This record gives sequence, C-alpha cells and structure tokens, in this order.
Amino acid sequence: MADTTQLMSHVQDADAFHLPFGLALNVPQPFEAIGLRFHVTKFMLLEVFAAVLMVAVFVPLSRRIARGGPPRGRFWNFFETMIVFIRDEVARPAIGRHDGDRFLPFLWTLFFFILFCNLLGMLPWAGSPTGSLSVTGALAAITFLTVVGSGMKKIGPARFWFSLVPHMELPLVLYIVLLLIMLPIEIIGLGIRHGVLAVRLLANMFAGHLVLAVIMAFIADVAGMYLWYAVAPASVFGAVALSLLELFVAFLQAYIFAFLSALFIGMALHPH
Repeated sequence: MADTTQLMSHVQDADAFHLPFGLALNVPQPFEAIGLRFHVTKFMLLEVFAAVLMVAVFVPLSRRIARGGPPRGRFWNFFETMIVFIRDEVARPAIGRHDGDRFLPFLWTLFFFILFCNLLGMLPWAGSPTGSLSVTGALAAITFLTVVGSGMKKIGPARFWFSLVPHMELPLVLYIVLLLIMLPIEIIGLGIRHGVLAVRLLANMFAGHLVLAVIMAFIADVAGMYLWYAVAPASVFGAVALSLLELFVAFLQAYIFAFLSALFIGMALHPH
C-alpha cells in the first residue's frame, strides 16, 4: 500500500506545491527574508488567489449592475444568479428582508470565498484550503463574532445573552435556579454550533480529497502488468466520477456554511 504520509500530502498544508516527477515549487518567504517570523504556506497563497479571483469577478460585475445594464453572457448571468439566490433563498428567509439585506455583503463574501477555495482544490497539485481546520476554524470564528456582535448591537448585551435561554413561565425562584443552570449550557452550545460549522466543512473537503488520493494510489500499488490494465481504468473512472461528486460538494458545502451562518444571525437578531 502507498505510503500514508505521501497520501496525506494531498490534503495537508505544506511549504511547497508538489508537482509530478518529484518536482516541487517552494512557496516564497518574503517575511522571513526581512526578519519577521511569519511563515507563508501554499494554503495561504491559495486563499489570496481566491480573494483576487473574487475581486476580478465581482468588481466588474458590480460596475455593470450599477450602470443599470443587465449582465450579458453565460459567465455574468451565472454569477448574478448565485448572488440573487443567496439573497432570496438564504439571507432574507433566515434573517428577514430588512436585516437580511444588511448582512448580504458578509454572506456573499463568505459563500464565494469558500466556493472558490473548494474549487481550487479540484485543480491538480494545488490543494483545498477548506481542508484545513485553521481555515474553517477562522471562518467559523468570524461568523461567531458576527452573530454575537450583531445580536448584542440589535437587542442589547444583557438581553442577547439571556435570550439564549428559552422563555419559561415559572415562579421567580425556580426560574432563577433554572436560568443559572441553563445559561452556561446555552452559551457552550452557541460555541459548539459554530465549532461544528468549522468541522463539517473541514470533514467534507478533507475526506473527499483523501479518498481521491487513495483511489489513484491503487494504480501505483498494483503488482503485475495484467492486473494493472484492469485496475488503472477502474481507478481513473472512479476518480473522475468522484471528482464530479466533489464538484457538487464544493457548491453544496459553501451553500450550507452560508445558510447556517445566516440562520445563526437570524436567531441572534430575532431570539423569539
């Protein structure tokens, strides 16, 4: 069986892009060259590339929309359709029409950044930044801060935290006792929900790319020419089929992350 470390290199962050025939393209370290202890990895470069792609796509699109002219062509209509979908099917139903429109820039940025990072993972010898807990954890932390900050700003700090406990028609003494018990549990649950948000995205992207690597590794592990001719086409066909599934998962996981983020924001702004 292929070396586990070699297989894991397809889904882990690294200091270089590993190319065929044992070649490697090292990631430049400009900060270390000037004495700063900041290490750049390939996932960092891919995240920056995803951000640059977003600017390249949506700045021209926003200018076209601002001029009042409809986007022409499949490319522009494709992105505008997704923008409208996030507005009408994610933000407004989960948060409300008025508040949802205020959070649209955040949800759009979240959705397309995750989507572009997922799609970069489909490129050979690149990698998916969303297959790293440091990336998905940072995205979940940003969502958590947005949820807590927006809730505290809308209904006040004290009311926001106490609204985490369900309303109970109880005598005052019993209510206070249950409140002291349930409030810490609900606060922990709030953190767990956002932690699961990070782990769900990580697990789906990590597992998909790891399975792809294992399937392709069967070709190199086959002993015997006749067996190789049987295994190689099956492995390639399985990898192609799984890649198509991964393409669907790339869109699906970006949608789920954005939808759950919108849902959490809506729960914070409208607790009852």
